Amino acid sequence: MDASSGRILYEKNARDRSLIASTTKIMTALVVCERCNLADRVKIPAEAVGIEGSSLYLKEGEILTVQDLLYGMMLHSGNDAAVALAIYCGGTEADFVAMMNEKAARLGLRDTHYANPNGLDHDGNYSTALDLARLAACALENEDFLRTVSCRTVTIGNRSLRNHNRLLFSYDGAIGVKTGYTKAAGRILVSAAERDGRRLVAVTINAPDDWNDHTALLDYGFSCYQRALLVERGSHLGTVPLAGGASASVGVTAGEDFWFPMGAAETYTVDLELPVFVYAPVTAGERAGTASVRIGGAVVGTVPLYYEETVPQALRRGLIEKLFGG
Repeated sequence: MDASSGRILYEKNARDRSLIASTTKIMTALVVCERCNLADRVKIPAEAVGIEGSSLYLKEGEILTVQDLLYGMMLHSGNDAAVALAIYCGGTEADFVAMMNEKAARLGLRDTHYANPNGLDHDGNYSTALDLARLAACALENEDFLRTVSCRTVTIGNRSLRNHNRLLFSYDGAIGVKTGYTKAAGRILVSAAERDGRRLVAVTINAPDDWNDHTALLDYGFSCYQRALLVERGSHLGTVPLAGGASASVGVTAGEDFWFPMGAAETYTVDLELPVFVYAPVTAGERAGTASVRIGGAVVGTVPLYYEETVPQALRRGLIEKLFGG
């Protein structure tokens, strides 16, 4: 998926619900980054000790910062770190999971639901490849999240952590995001990479050869699609007939740039939605209508249109002028 536009460049079974293992922690980290001060010191509660699966082996009463726990959760996939963060941020693990589901609803992730903050197998903890891609694209806009998931290695006290995401070490431009695995869910990977101002996100679920799959997916996206400026801000796109004005029509211009990933053989059209005519006066910068960009008949984006100049009403001639012409 192209992260900035949301365009899906390749998909297969993208809307099938599945267990998502530790990629659940993408949402956990995003909620924490949005709601907590990363410098806060967290005293590890008993409930976060001895959690099954991947672990930082936290000790009750140990004190780490929120940022330390984020590194432990996202680089080392610590399930205990996820629980510690959930309790610190939400008060209880259950209340934090409710925050996760509220965030999913606000993002429009209709095929996503969370039952815990770490991704341990549960029938109520699921998502889809498409929802994971959309979530990752959103989360990467958060600077704290991006800094955390793009970190390759870090030392936390006496713990030296190396990111489980091998693409950070092998793929040019890789910036994250999260690995996941349980026996029931299989190997799950959400990755992202940036090149030449473009950001792509790739997701695989239950893919045994995920490292090579992601390399192929990202290579395909970067090589077969290019970011193109389809509408330029300030460009003249049309005119509107003007009634009672000093001129017969007024021009309209694009209010913003519109960039979109385009395949080499693709073409696009720009359709204008404008009034049949308007009465004078009109003011430069006043909203005039909308331009819709279409590829293959489908609207892929819209741009607001504005009048490009101020046109006053035409001066009305007085009686003497009408009678004597002058």
